[in-house]
Amino acid sequence: MKKIALSLRFGLATSAILIAYFLVLGLFNLHINPLYSLFNFVIIGLGVYEVVRLRKLQDIETFSYSEGFKTGLFTGSFATVVFSVFFLIYSTEINLEYLPKLVNSMNGNFNINAGLITFIVAVMGFTTTLISTLVVMQRFKISQNISENR
Repeated sequence: MKKIALSLRFGLATSAILIAYFLVLGLFNLHINPLYSLFNFVIIGLGVYEVVRLRKLQDIETFSYSEGFKTGLFTGSFATVVFSVFFLIYSTEINLEYLPKLVNSMNGNFNINAGLITFIVAVMGFTTTLISTLVVMQRFKISQNISENR
């Protein structure tokens, strides 16, 4: 339970930062530009980095690549689900003009619904989580290389 609690705590913190970043962009009407979502990679990456770092510090003797990988994936996935639910509520209940502005900013004249865009946001989040976890685990994996004394 302790392992899951750490991931849930960092997942909630990461999703809160993602939501805050989205809302700050919204204050300046920049949230309709998908280019700014690239910074989400940094936010998720930092969340995954911190949770894996703390997980390794908690169980330094038993820490393995698979434990760190599962922790990072769970944390990022949880943050993605929370942010996706927020995104769906925001785009369908809070700001009804958001989706048409978003589609127009991409020079699209197609009709797209909130469910599809939320699915795309979730897929981007899960992909970002996977890549971030793979990158972070290169830092925290225990090397099996044998070094020679020269």
